[in-house]
Amino acid sequence: MNYYDYIIIGSGIAGLYSALLAIEHGSVLIVTKGGIEDCNTRYAQGGIAAAIGKNDSSDLHFQDTMAAGDGLCNEETVRILVSEAPDRIADLIGFGVPFDTLDGEVALAREAAHSVPRILHAGGDATGEYIEVTLSEQVRMSPVKVLEYCLATEILLSDGQVGGIKAIDLRSGIVEEFACKFIILATGGAGRLFKYTTNGDTATGDGIALAYQSGAEIVDMEFFQFHPTALRLPGVSPFLISEAVRGEGGVLRNTEGQRFMPEYSPDADLAPRDVVARSILFEMRKTGSDRVFLDVTQLSATKVATRFPHIYRFCLDHSLDITRDMIPVAPAAHYLMGGVKVNAWGETNIAGLFAAGETACTGVHGANRLASNSLLEVLVFSKRIIERTQVDYDLTARRAKDIAPLYQLPSCEAVRDAPILNLPNLQSMLWDKVGIVRDLEGLHEAALTLAAWHSLLPATSDRLSYELNTMVINARLMTESALLREESRGAHYRSDFPRPSANWKTHIIFRT
Repeated sequence: MNYYDYIIIGSGIAGLYSALLAIEHGSVLIVTKGGIEDCNTRYAQGGIAAAIGKNDSSDLHFQDTMAAGDGLCNEETVRILVSEAPDRIADLIGFGVPFDTLDGEVALAREAAHSVPRILHAGGDATGEYIEVTLSEQVRMSPVKVLEYCLATEILLSDGQVGGIKAIDLRSGIVEEFACKFIILATGGAGRLFKYTTNGDTATGDGIALAYQSGAEIVDMEFFQFHPTALRLPGVSPFLISEAVRGEGGVLRNTEGQRFMPEYSPDADLAPRDVVARSILFEMRKTGSDRVFLDVTQLSATKVATRFPHIYRFCLDHSLDITRDMIPVAPAAHYLMGGVKVNAWGETNIAGLFAAGETACTGVHGANRLASNSLLEVLVFSKRIIERTQVDYDLTARRAKDIAPLYQLPSCEAVRDAPILNLPNLQSMLWDKVGIVRDLEGLHEAALTLAAWHSLLPATSDRLSYELNTMVINARLMTESALLREESRGAHYRSDFPRPSANWKTHIIFRT
């Protein structure tokens, strides 16, 4: 069995950055189910937040992050996030990431719920792609071993500690085992659970399901962020229209051309994402439409084309000139705040198992992620994971006390009456029943259906069958968390419990 000091599952920024740091301390293997460039990070347009401006501070960044998290942020990890941000930006610059500049200084933009401009961009609206490409080139030139088109299917444990992984080569079908000292889960989020999503095809929650099946704790799965503005055109997959577009002065209008956000929030178009997403949903219902419009026609055409080159070109390729025409948009699934429960060093409750990026839940996002904190979280806590692997530590006392059980498998009758399990049915049900607005009836129906599907899952043999298995597990964790949380908080909105409750200022944790 091949041995590596570190096995990293996933090749987004979390996996690549971790690998470049880890290779200084031992042998490293990256396992990724697609090509090394096939990841969700490259779709990150908004940028990366860091308090490096003259009128900014880590305290101000801390306050904005805590406010967005709606009472569920971990203060310790938020302090770490904002205080270590400038150093991690310096690391990226050292790796060669070309951040946009103005008059010789790094340019800073403002996004919703940030009190001052603190968002760094690269290539205008291509920040994620620039960072990912830069790091992937560095990895290809390094001693890091990369197994592309290889899917990790099981975490191997020995006496309660990490021992290695089992993985299948998706091209040959050969299953191999790889031994290691440390595993870092960095597979990204789970946006493909939903019918409409800004996420790429790889975002099926693989790392979360692997961790759960191994006995790791999973937390905050009910908090899924829906981006308010994804392009809505017939026959075109949802394409992210960055929050920075509204930060630069874009305004939302309904199908009658009326600006509506001031009616829903004093922050209008710069309100937090969950508020904007629900407002758009309510406005679409009010007008009987499947879209609203984002209007940037009042801005300079040159500014729009140069500030948002990817968005401008993508829309133009679909016969939409956003400098003259309003952009049809609607919400889409975007970012998972929950995931594998980790501490301030990225550790799970299983010795040797770590998680980073969207796969992990560090507590910095709470119930609602502040825009552009996600790329920052990747850098800060990936760095801390590698630092932690260089010291001795004890995880024996890190098991949570209150663990929620999943629903019992349903009766034979419920199994018989369940809809046919396939990807479109799963995605449609999650969108309809576990989406932007939830209620008891819809969540209960979804929970029963998912439990039935779980009992009927086919044998896993290829990428599609493994992903379907993974997505059903993640869907169950998300649905049952949302069913348990009888309140509305952050990105979780229950129409039957429309207000937050002090009794629910806590976290829901699952473990096998």
